[in-house]
Amino acid sequence: MITLRNNVVSRVPGDIPRTTDYVWVDARDINRDDIAILEEEYSIDSELLADIMDPDEQARIEKEDDYTALIVRLPAKDDDCEGVNQYAIPLGIVLYKNMVITICQSDSVVLEDFAKKRFRQYPVETKEGFVISIMERAALVYIRLLKYINRQKNQVEEKLSGVVMNRELLQLMQIQKSLVFFKTSLTTNELLLEKLQKSPYFILSSEEEIDFLEDAITDNKQAISMANIYSDLLHGTMDVFGSVISNNMNIIMKRLTILSIALMFPTFIVSYYGMNVNLPFSKIPHIWAWLLLACFISAIIGAWFISDKRNNNVLKKANALEEKQKDRNKKLKKKKFLS
Repeated sequence: MITLRNNVVSRVPGDIPRTTDYVWVDARDINRDDIAILEEEYSIDSELLADIMDPDEQARIEKEDDYTALIVRLPAKDDDCEGVNQYAIPLGIVLYKNMVITICQSDSVVLEDFAKKRFRQYPVETKEGFVISIMERAALVYIRLLKYINRQKNQVEEKLSGVVMNRELLQLMQIQKSLVFFKTSLTTNELLLEKLQKSPYFILSSEEEIDFLEDAITDNKQAISMANIYSDLLHGTMDVFGSVISNNMNIIMKRLTILSIALMFPTFIVSYYGMNVNLPFSKIPHIWAWLLLACFISAIIGAWFISDKRNNNVLKKANALEEKQKDRNKKLKKKKFLS
């Protein structure tokens, strides 16, 4: 969908609108027909359009004969993201003398904000100011989405504090993927912002735009720092829950081992009396009932003998005796010292 917008305005203190000296062509959710129009009517190179359509394309700036082209990484529109599954998309910005063309294969909340004029005090009077305004708005949206992802992570952790389920673990994996996408996009945007400060193809015309570019760099660095912190916290959370799962598995295996060992005692009794030879007590009436009782009692005694409770009690008694022995040794040393 290609839309011509020539009414982008900014507002300054006093709420006085200032019109721009260029036309904004907004191309979002484009298809093959839109690509053909961009190639034929706006003379945009097909290779550049192919790069913009590549979801893994990195941010950069390049100069052509008729225009200057930039590729920026933007967060996708909220409606396109399902829960914690956030991602970023490339945005192509083509700067002509009196025209700015933004090309995006999907949609972004950043472009939606500019299309509906949901911004204040952004220096959009010039093409360069419009570009850094987009990048500043993108950094703020990244920060908001990172906070949302962190809240989702905390909610998943609360669910996992009781029982570790596959669904919650998959959600943590989706959060980790979103953080990786955001970190990569923010890093490439940072490199692009630093290039814009020195590029001869991107000259800012006022101190306001220079200060705004520095603000965009600061907010972008803040978003990178947040993404790194949340990513490190998530790695720690994943390691902890991995240890919890491993510990739960060890407990289950331990219980099964105790059960199998406890059943060895009645199995021995049944196997012994299952032999086809003369055995003691074989002629006693209802001997099978006594054998079943002996099996039951041996299983209980065996389970108690190797149970954790009994072992803990033995360790406690051993520690208590050791402490008493230490106290006696101390008293003997004191008597020898006094004597």
